[in-house]
Amino acid sequence: MKLKASLALAFGLMAGMAHAATELVIATVNNGHMIEMQKLGKNFEAANPDIKLKWVTLEEGVLRQRVTTDIATKGGQFDVMTIGMYETPIWGKKGWLQELKTDAKYDADDILPAMRNGLSVDGKMYAAPFYGESSMLMYRKDLADKVGVTIPDRPTWAQVKDLAAKIHDPKNGVYGICLRGKPGWGDNMAFLSTLVNTHGGQWFDMGWKPQLESKPWKDAITYYVDLLKNYGPPGSSANSFNEILALYNEGKCGMWIDATIAASFISDPKQSKVADKVAFAQAPTMVTPKGANWLWAWALAVPSGSKKVDAAQKFVSWATSKEYIELVAKTNGWAAVPTGTRKSTYASAEFQKAARFAAAEKMAIDSANPNDSTLPKSPYVGVQFAAIPEFQAIGIAVGQQMSSALAGKTTVDAALKASQVAAEREMKKAGYYK
Repeated sequence: MKLKASLALAFGLMAGMAHAATELVIATVNNGHMIEMQKLGKNFEAANPDIKLKWVTLEEGVLRQRVTTDIATKGGQFDVMTIGMYETPIWGKKGWLQELKTDAKYDADDILPAMRNGLSVDGKMYAAPFYGESSMLMYRKDLADKVGVTIPDRPTWAQVKDLAAKIHDPKNGVYGICLRGKPGWGDNMAFLSTLVNTHGGQWFDMGWKPQLESKPWKDAITYYVDLLKNYGPPGSSANSFNEILALYNEGKCGMWIDATIAASFISDPKQSKVADKVAFAQAPTMVTPKGANWLWAWALAVPSGSKKVDAAQKFVSWATSKEYIELVAKTNGWAAVPTGTRKSTYASAEFQKAARFAAAEKMAIDSANPNDSTLPKSPYVGVQFAAIPEFQAIGIAVGQQMSSALAGKTTVDAALKASQVAAEREMKKAGYYK
């Protein structure tokens, strides 16, 4: 009897260990699409009873910090990580991520090429897009009609300035244009990098020398400061996505160039007072269309340190599949699906009907190329960032200078000079050039 009991106990422990071995720890960001993924995770667990999902949900800044520390130290805390287009090529190249292996049913060719390229290194995909975005112009068509201005599908910055001047009416609480001013590499610098790109500029030349005092940078930043000073809301240097979204939904912004994901909020009558008055066009261009609109994806990746690669890959495939998008549509309606990832989403008649912005959003994503985003040749990958580890620190320092110039605390020339000094210091310290 004792032997039987010992064997039963041993088998029980082994079964327990086998069960414990398939708990997947998933690090993700606390936004709406990801919170929905957690709720729908029970469907994945039902189909895969040998896998349990454990969620670690964090604010964007904290998430970046935690996953970066974990992967750099090979901590192995997470089996699936939510990362972006900035981290993926850097970490993929370093061998920190598992290459994603997908089957025919997954249909990787259905993923929008811009998303696939931005999450790949040498043709191998290291993260799968959960949702993607570009940037575009969102404007009040009623105000444009009132002053007799027609906005084309691909406007220029000159046309934008002209319309901003005509519809700016601060006495009645309407500002001609709202744009990001809050400092941060992913805040004001995401927008300003695209403005610099379309003015013919770049972050670094082919010798990795920072270009912050070049003519395109001076032209772009001077234009931006003047535009917001004359036709923007007061306190623009403190505004980022959420602040402007609130202003727009209150009917206080005539125009806004920002993430395509905003379109679903400003056209939702539950959230926006001007839902029926908005129209969409491509991000404006200046000297060149290259890099005029950004490209970003929140994506799921499996760190190479994970001991549960097969289960983790299975989860990533599920959460970024056509079936998952259909599950969200069935549960919450087509207007709630994560967008910007698959051709099949945009081919859906139900999605097109639920999302008035669908065609403009897809056009913006399709036109963004992280491997060719500047007029002069650049050594880096990325549209609104350079995918090198040093960029975060440089982007933060430059973002603070640009915010100061916008607030009138310093001149554009002085801000760009200080930015150039900070960028050169970082790049020399990292050994990019002497």
